[in-house]
Amino acid sequence: MGEICGVFSPFLNECHEHESYALLQFKESFLTSKSASYNPISYPKTASWVPTTDCCSWDGIECNELTGHVIGIDLSSGQLYGSMDPNSTLFSLVHLRSLNLSDNDFNHSQIPAKIGELSQLRYLNLSHGNENTFSGEVPSQVSQLSNLLSLDLRSYTFGSLPYDLINHLQLKASTLTSLTQNSTRLEHLRLSFVTISSSLPHTLTNLTSLQKLTLHQCELYGEFPIGIFHLPNLRVLNLGQNQNLRGMLPSFHSSSFINIILDGTSFYGTIPTSIENLTSLNCFVIPRCSFYGAIPSSLGNLTQLAQLDLAYNGFVGEIPHSLFRLENLEILSLGYNFFEGKLALDMFLKLKMLNVLDLPYNKLSLFSQNRAVNMTILPPIQWLGLGSCNLTGKVPTWIMNLTSLYHLNLYKNNLQGEIPYFLFMLENLTGLNLADNWLEGHVELDMLSKLKKLTALGLGGGNKLSFSEGKNTSNVTIPSQIQYLELNSCNLVHFPNFIQYLQELTNLHLPCNGIKTIPDWIWNKTSLQCLMIFNNPLIGEISPLICNLQSLVYLDLSSNNLVGMIPSCLGSFSRSLQILSLAGNKLTGNIPQTYVKGNALQLIDFSSNKLYGQLPRALVNCRMLEFLDVRHNHFNDSFPFWLGSLPKLKVLSLRDNEFHGAIMCPLKYTFPQLRIMDLSENGFSMNLTSEIIMCFKSMIISNKRHLDFKDEIFIGNEVADLDSYLFSMSNKGVVMDYLGGQYLRHMVAIDLSCNKIYGEIPDIMGSLNGLVVLNLSNNMFTGSIPSSLGKLSNLEVLDLSLNSLSGNIPQQLAGLTFLDFFNVSFNNLSGPIPENGQLSTFDDNSFKGNKDLCGIRLVKKCEDYSKLPLPTTDGDQDTESESFFELYWMVILIGYGGGLVAGLALGNAFAVDVYRLLKKIF
Repeated sequence: MGEICGVFSPFLNECHEHESYALLQFKESFLTSKSASYNPISYPKTASWVPTTDCCSWDGIECNELTGHVIGIDLSSGQLYGSMDPNSTLFSLVHLRSLNLSDNDFNHSQIPAKIGELSQLRYLNLSHGNENTFSGEVPSQVSQLSNLLSLDLRSYTFGSLPYDLINHLQLKASTLTSLTQNSTRLEHLRLSFVTISSSLPHTLTNLTSLQKLTLHQCELYGEFPIGIFHLPNLRVLNLGQNQNLRGMLPSFHSSSFINIILDGTSFYGTIPTSIENLTSLNCFVIPRCSFYGAIPSSLGNLTQLAQLDLAYNGFVGEIPHSLFRLENLEILSLGYNFFEGKLALDMFLKLKMLNVLDLPYNKLSLFSQNRAVNMTILPPIQWLGLGSCNLTGKVPTWIMNLTSLYHLNLYKNNLQGEIPYFLFMLENLTGLNLADNWLEGHVELDMLSKLKKLTALGLGGGNKLSFSEGKNTSNVTIPSQIQYLELNSCNLVHFPNFIQYLQELTNLHLPCNGIKTIPDWIWNKTSLQCLMIFNNPLIGEISPLICNLQSLVYLDLSSNNLVGMIPSCLGSFSRSLQILSLAGNKLTGNIPQTYVKGNALQLIDFSSNKLYGQLPRALVNCRMLEFLDVRHNHFNDSFPFWLGSLPKLKVLSLRDNEFHGAIMCPLKYTFPQLRIMDLSENGFSMNLTSEIIMCFKSMIISNKRHLDFKDEIFIGNEVADLDSYLFSMSNKGVVMDYLGGQYLRHMVAIDLSCNKIYGEIPDIMGSLNGLVVLNLSNNMFTGSIPSSLGKLSNLEVLDLSLNSLSGNIPQQLAGLTFLDFFNVSFNNLSGPIPENGQLSTFDDNSFKGNKDLCGIRLVKKCEDYSKLPLPTTDGDQDTESESFFELYWMVILIGYGGGLVAGLALGNAFAVDVYRLLKKIF
């Protein structure tokens, strides 16, 4: 219902005295304050409420012309401040049909249960944009309002507090069910940001008058009732940011849908061709879901479509040319999918209403025909995101005519030539990213002087660029509001001095330069959230003043020449820190011993230093930790079994230290999420029992894995998001490189090489069917190679060399079709090498040092050699291996809640070699 600002028609009856008194009492229970409302044109509506006048003439009051009873109150944006009295006189106004108290500050008070006494209410609006308004549980009495046509309890969260620190309203599932059963005439139900934490009741499908249903970020889960899509009058459906809400798009019939918003849910499946029947559809927003398949060309028949956002899904194939018929399209976002094909960028310029074009991270090959572009009739593009689109040649010249452009991302293409000067003349730019191209030239600070609105700048990477502050910086006007600055590989030899004047800086990236020292003034920039200065020749010690940066989320000082001890405060100075990487320096001493409870650390990398001592037990306070790497140091400790209590730990690398004793995992320390374990090159000594193998049940996967496309690309909104990273696998001189996003999501590995582990390899090892890498080389194993290893159908690396294994090579290993590296050399194996299947692809280096082995590829031939049949893999075998633990695991990739994915390198072990910052920076 629209805003009611008073009624001035002549009344047959004046306001009733007791109702006037009730309103005045309600007014007296509150203060008025500008800060209580977010609407910039708010005003104190109750200021006109004075006892000597007719209440029907008061601002925000509507009366029935015949009876004089108050039937409507609209105090929206009325600057009310104070707590709502549970027995407020407001609830004596039993004739009320409309009550709007939105955008006021009720100081965390609860919605009174007496709201249920207003039985004639048609319209109830208690929505707000203030973190200090209503909180607590929505009273069940709301469900007694059977005449409701509109209920609005939304939160806009415009305040300064983060979402998870706001006391949101809570709505019980039983109250929602009763509401939808009793208020059957509902037309508008708006509950966004109300915590519901349940599945949706099927009674919603009976609300045939429903026009708007907004349930954004309500912590909904379960299967979405598909019948809601078929409600005859539904025009707006917003289910965004309910990560555990699943469903599919139905076959659509003709309907009145205008907006469908499903972003950040677990909706899956394909877009049906019948979507063309939604002829009034204006907004179709489904990013960050699990949709897949091709886009139906019928989508191009939705001529009213203004917003189309399909980003962060699993869509494939070519972008349909029918989309270029959508003349009303203002926003087109197709990034982070698997679209392919060669496409002229100029086609998108035919969409004359286009404001946003975002296509990054697909398999597209875009090209621009500058001569074919009519510079005078370009669309009013404000956002142009073409990162990783295989653009070649020079920066398109038509960009100079996009005078409204405020975001330009050309990251990671094949653009060449000098950076065109016209880019620095686009005065509305707030974000400019040219990194990782083949651009050349010299950029001086004064070239940025016209970009007075710039907040994010990305240069360098693959570019052949240099950046300097120039000879005379005193008269240079720099955009001091820059928040994100990346100068990667820009030939810097000094820490840029102008950075100290960037008062709003949050992200600073200066990797791969020639910087030797960090100035002390940087530690005063307490707004910094991300500091990356890896791969420089930094010298000296890490200043303890670093702990002034209490907002820091991401710290990477790896691959430098830093010496001394790690500041002891680094484990406890900030509850914000998620990523801590000091790898590849010359640091000595113990690592920080204190890690506060509730810290946010997800990755700790202290590898390749000169650290010693023991791992501190306080690491168990890092409940968010997913990656711990302390390889290549001098730690002297027993196996840290207590790390098995960390619920999210996926990667553990202790390689090349002085750990010793037995590997164990007592009952409460079972490493529930571990995917990669590297304990190689230590002094572990024990019998590898079945009980120990059972510690790693997380390495079992289901063969019928559901692929969640949200997890396939590691993108989030945090300051430390990483996108591309290198996974290298090196075995005996054979090196293979993989892009992490395509490989690491399947990566499951165990490396126990170069220890003193003895006994037989347990049969149960074959039940860890997620294994991609298994390295048991250079130990003291005896007995035969278990035939159960043939069940490891995902295995790509198997190294059993330098042990005392005996017997035949099991024929079952020949069925490991993905096996890329195989080594059983220097054992006591005998008999013929299976010549069928994958084992036939390896040369004699994989088998040497076994004097009783024979085969076609060896010097020793088998006297009575006959080809053995390739073993068949039947369903019973797989079922047996999975049912052993009666546990099914989905393959998960190594992603981090803050958006981080660490690069991984595998020698005979694992190592983080490359961190590369996400280039979609704006």
